Amino acid sequence: MKCTRCWGAVLITALILSNCPESLAQTYEVYDQNLKLKSRLEFDQIAVLSESVRISTANNEVKLLSREYKPFINLQAEKVEFYDQPWLIVRGNNGLGAFHEYGENILPTDYDEIQTFFTRLLAKKGNQYWVYDHSTKETTFIGSFEKAILATNGQVIAKNSQGYLLPLSKNPDKVFEDLRQINENFIISKESSGFGMINREGEYVLQPVIDHIVHLEDDYFYAFDGNQYMLIRGREGKANISYSSYHKITLEDGVLLEYIHGRLRRVMKNDGILLDQVGMEKVNNIGDKYYNVLMRDKKIGLLGPNGWEVHPVDGVDKILPGNEGIYGAMKSGKYGFIDKSGKWLIPAQFDQVKKFNEGLAAYQLNGQWGILDKWGNIIVPAQFSQISEFRRGLAIVRTGEKQNIVDRTGKLLIEKSYDRISLGADNYFISENNTLFGLIAPDGKEIIEPKFQEIRREELNKILVRFGDKYGIMDENGDYLLPIYYKNIVFDQGSRQILAEDEYQFMQVIEEIPGKRKRTGK
Repeated sequence: MKCTRCWGAVLITALILSNCPESLAQTYEVYDQNLKLKSRLEFDQIAVLSESVRISTANNEVKLLSREYKPFINLQAEKVEFYDQPWLIVRGNNGLGAFHEYGENILPTDYDEIQTFFTRLLAKKGNQYWVYDHSTKETTFIGSFEKAILATNGQVIAKNSQGYLLPLSKNPDKVFEDLRQINENFIISKESSGFGMINREGEYVLQPVIDHIVHLEDDYFYAFDGNQYMLIRGREGKANISYSSYHKITLEDGVLLEYIHGRLRRVMKNDGILLDQVGMEKVNNIGDKYYNVLMRDKKIGLLGPNGWEVHPVDGVDKILPGNEGIYGAMKSGKYGFIDKSGKWLIPAQFDQVKKFNEGLAAYQLNGQWGILDKWGNIIVPAQFSQISEFRRGLAIVRTGEKQNIVDRTGKLLIEKSYDRISLGADNYFISENNTLFGLIAPDGKEIIEPKFQEIRREELNKILVRFGDKYGIMDENGDYLLPIYYKNIVFDQGSRQILAEDEYQFMQVIEEIPGKRKRTGK
């Protein structure tokens, strides 16, 4: 920025230095939600970390700011290392420290490493560790270890030369062969007697007597002990064995199966029996908790997370998960569609098919995709190299190396095709061409063609754009609400304000006063 744009240049009472000594300073224009200018802030550097946390880093000082961007706590640090709500981890001259987001000083800047949990902090200096507990507001030395981590359930898992320990449990000196964090509720332990499960309080909810245990998902586990097989649901007080059997249960390709006297008899879900069926020969996982069940009489059925979607039928080799009561099915290497009873609605004639959505589905022939309706009518011949599912009457298609949007009739809606089009928030589309970005409305109307290095729809009728290293705000008609001029623009959702950051040059000015020369900044 040239010297002629420096603020407050005084031509009569001041003499501007000929070499224009200057330094960069930050100024922020503060707007309300209607983009009405409320105030200006000068000589600051502001970061909005969350709806409740605002940071100033002006003059090599890190301060917490109010909603009005007024400093109220000096964090006595060089910078904010990271923010993990509600903790601010800061770096000072001697190391890392911690503040609560409300400004409470928790740990001095003396530590090599700080790990965070919602209610706890684990701090390390050398091989020594301390824990801060927000419920008691106390920092406690827990010992010297080779390594320690703050587990996802809030316990500390520590390791020394003897093995693993839980320093925050009621028995902090107890040594385990292994401790493995699973989720926010449980840790799997291993002792000489077997595997067990430990809760947030560091107490056993399943005693360590299990030969083998596998985490399935959420709080569900598959285990066996000796000749007993179990499905277990973890609970805070005591784990619940929701199903047990002396018949063999195996986990095959992500499918839990139970064999009775060597024959496949049951398909299991996390907490019990999904299907009890005589005559099953094989179960294939086809994704997202859907399975093809092959019977010994060669019939095939589609099993979903709640039971049969399509009961076993003749004349199909594979059934796909469906939608709107219609299922893709394969016969002799070709795909068509069947209903819940297994009746063919659209004969098997395609190389591939996708689910129906909004009454339309994509089909593939000879490497190209087209569109058909649920009666088998070809709406669009196979001409696209890719096609998405229809959503709100539109789909994204690719021809060669370019993408476009089509309506239900297959009509291309964008005048130009682009390198990439993706569905964003609120059903708006992001277009991309040569690493530049544009925006398309949910009805397929192009708001702005790709011309920005960054584009993001922040609020209703407010779109943040970046061209080069400057930011501005557009509305959904493509008109500018704020020009592309600012170094940065931040939407502060907590205070419902918008910060537009500028960077200008601060000049030194010498005022001529009789008998005295005074240097000031303007």
